[in-house]
Amino acid sequence: MLKRIQIQDLVIGMYVQEFCGSWMEHPFWRASFLLTEYADLDRILASSISEVWIDTGKGRDVPTHTVTLSREEVDEQIATDFSELAAEHASDMAQLESTSRPTLDPLAPTSTEDELRTAASICHQTRAAVLSMFHEVRMGRAVDAAGAQSLVEAISDSVSRNPGALINLARLKTADDYTYMHSVAVCALMVALARQLGLSEAHQRSAGLAGLLHDLGKASIANAVLNKPGKLTEHEYTLVQHHPQAGYEALKAGGQVSASVMDACLHHHEKMDGTGYPHRLAGEKISLIARMTAVCDVYDAVTSDRPYKKGWDPSESLRRMAEWSGGHFDARVFQAFVKCMGIYPMGSLVQLASGHLAVVMEQGQKSLVNPKVKVFFSIRTGLRIPPLIVDLSAPGNTDSIARREDPAKWNFPDLDEMWAGFAHKA
Repeated sequence: MLKRIQIQDLVIGMYVQEFCGSWMEHPFWRASFLLTEYADLDRILASSISEVWIDTGKGRDVPTHTVTLSREEVDEQIATDFSELAAEHASDMAQLESTSRPTLDPLAPTSTEDELRTAASICHQTRAAVLSMFHEVRMGRAVDAAGAQSLVEAISDSVSRNPGALINLARLKTADDYTYMHSVAVCALMVALARQLGLSEAHQRSAGLAGLLHDLGKASIANAVLNKPGKLTEHEYTLVQHHPQAGYEALKAGGQVSASVMDACLHHHEKMDGTGYPHRLAGEKISLIARMTAVCDVYDAVTSDRPYKKGWDPSESLRRMAEWSGGHFDARVFQAFVKCMGIYPMGSLVQLASGHLAVVMEQGQKSLVNPKVKVFFSIRTGLRIPPLIVDLSAPGNTDSIARREDPAKWNFPDLDEMWAGFAHKA
């Protein structure tokens, strides 16, 4: 049986099934193992992880008086929270329609297919620029903030035309590209989140720049450590945890970015409960832009493949992050993030009430739970069917999402290509 417990209740002989937090927050290369070494227990207690899942069928149980949560209880609470969020979003959209005409973006909206083509080009150009910035930092030179701002504007324009295209394309990164493309993805996520929070255009651009530069400190870490497939040593883990400070110092030395952007770089690994790093800030002591960066940084990290970990499905990632919200993330910022991504983000594999599998293609304007999907597989026959695009929010549609599906269970080799199309091949 799976039980979620506080790390203070963890003892030798328990089977750790999963850490309640991103794999960036602990030094272990695997999540599931029998806890037999006191040194490993000490490392867990010293990390910023506050809760873990244990499997009582594979190791020791907790005493009867210990406070625990079951997998079913956690899933039920997340489902309730997301249902309330979806209802709130639908109500907001209805009120907006009844009271005023929605504000139009200055750039005309584009289809996902068209924007994916443009986004592929932007990703290619921005990756090269970020690679160059990392090189400049390694050489001890100042970062060209003006040039970085022009990249942010191109990414912001893409998000304005079609919020999902570049955001999701950027997460399809190789292991070698991760450090650089992660910056591109977080930039786009930050712009979308700032728009959802109703921030001004100037603050949206600052948020985007913070996303693009937040991990600049990783330029001081060897790629062999960043991409290490096994367990980090104590020294290596300390190096990784130093990257926010290193990035802040590099930006401060350059003198071309705002204090808010530098703050996001320095504090994007802080947590609301005060267990983050480097300064263990808590609650309102963490700036809004840093709280935003924390959410966007983790989402792109956990949905991306790494040498030591397969990326989680986008929908599953939001649900796992919801488990940590409150302690790890600012609840209001996380809720806004879910609203701009959708409860089933682009690329999620879902099962429909009709008994078909589909991949999410695009978010619906009025609903967080009724996106546009590509139906491609019949569960009843176990066979592929001719792909069909279905807008689940369209009038007269009778189908709906029954539940999310684990891509690893089905192992479709072309799942990403189904929604990213030509852009994924480019």
